[in-house]
Amino acid sequence: MNEFFLIVGMAIVTFIIRYPVLGVSARIEMAPQFIQILRYVPPAVLMAIIAPAVLIPTGDKIDIITNPRLIGAIAAFVVGIWRQNLLLTISVGMIVFLICQLYM
Repeated sequence: MNEFFLIVGMAIVTFIIRYPVLGVSARIEMAPQFIQILRYVPPAVLMAIIAPAVLIPTGDKIDIITNPRLIGAIAAFVVGIWRQNLLLTISVGMIVFLICQLYM
């Protein structure tokens, strides 16, 4: 029961923090340069989340040669640049990761 109250409390705090900014954002005119800069925020956050999990999965050391996550990420990157298809990129990355994990 405590977990329920904890989740509800976090949801309320998150809503209270974010709603005023979203409500006022329609009235504020932002410079085109600022909007262009904001387009880089999601890829930067995604890289900050993914890079540690791919490069240091155990938290001990960087293992480049026998790291199935890194090999899958490299395969996904290559397919993503080559085909620019999100579903194909995710599928190839996961398949390469699973194959490498089975055989390494």
